Amino acid sequence: MTKKEITQLSYEIVGLAIKVHKEIGPGLLESVYEQCLKYELEKNGYRVSQQFIVPVVYDELIFDTNLRVDLMVDDCIILELKTVETILPIHKAQLLTYMKLLEKPQGLLINFFTDNISKGLKPFINDYFRILPDE
Repeated sequence: MTKKEITQLSYEIVGLAIKVHKEIGPGLLESVYEQCLKYELEKNGYRVSQQFIVPVVYDELIFDTNLRVDLMVDDCIILELKTVETILPIHKAQLLTYMKLLEKPQGLLINFFTDNISKGLKPFINDYFRILPDE
């Protein structure tokens, strides 16, 4: 994929998150938003992985942990969904860790506990994004 394709995909994901939020509003459990967003993404033709375990690799050792990705879209953008009053540094660290361990170029931290999704959205990129071709 290219930077342009990932940026476009991210834009489309955010649009669907906004749609879900407008439909059901704030205040529900994270799992409700996760299921609704997964539904919208798949309905729009995206490949979505949900709640899978993130393996940790250390030297020649590979082991499973309790780390679980909420959603991953088209095997390149990780979505970490929250329903909290305030996004904390640990939430950002969690997403960045998933991105690093899975070697994915972009992540979106989306907090549905807000009146406006734009206020609750934090996109992240890393070195895997930076090395991609522009177009």
